[in-house]
Amino acid sequence: MRLILGSASPRRKELLAQIGVVPDGTRPADIDETPEKGELPRPYCARMATEKARAVNAAEDELVLCADTTVALGRRILGKPADAGEAAQFLLALSGRRHKVITAVALRLGDRLWERDVVTAVKLKRLSDDEISAYLRSGEWQGKAGGYGIQGMAGAFVPWINGSFSAVVGLPLAETAALLTGAGYPLYGGQR
Repeated sequence: MRLILGSASPRRKELLAQIGVVPDGTRPADIDETPEKGELPRPYCARMATEKARAVNAAEDELVLCADTTVALGRRILGKPADAGEAAQFLLALSGRRHKVITAVALRLGDRLWERDVVTAVKLKRLSDDEISAYLRSGEWQGKAGGYGIQGMAGAFVPWINGSFSAVVGLPLAETAALLTGAGYPLYGGQR
């Protein structure tokens, strides 16, 4: 059984390596990630992960793993900022507040599809103008839901987390391992 990672995220590849998984190939899914009118963050995130899994071309014996991470401030979805101005708006909105980071994982083998999502509560400290400016200059906000990445410089902005750290980075490892095992993918030294 071959495993295809339907993501170009280097972070997801690194997280998989932590549990001894090296994908046989990478095929990023190209889908429209625009939320539907009135769509709530958790259903949106689950829909994105499953749509990505369905969009990846794969043979019947290829297992496709896709994920999506969304930052939710109440009912508001904070996706990947389009530019530094939008990243600044996101950081200002999150400053000093708790929010939720939702990561959904979808696994597809032929016509079968499995999905799990994980919700983690995160608090950002109150950010100063200097901290926001320095973070924007770093460029780390690019391609990150909510405009920040906990695994980098913004880790210093997070005094509190309740849930899965790996999910906030982009792939909940416990749930991903359970999905892979359930689909018959050998983890932990099993034969492939």
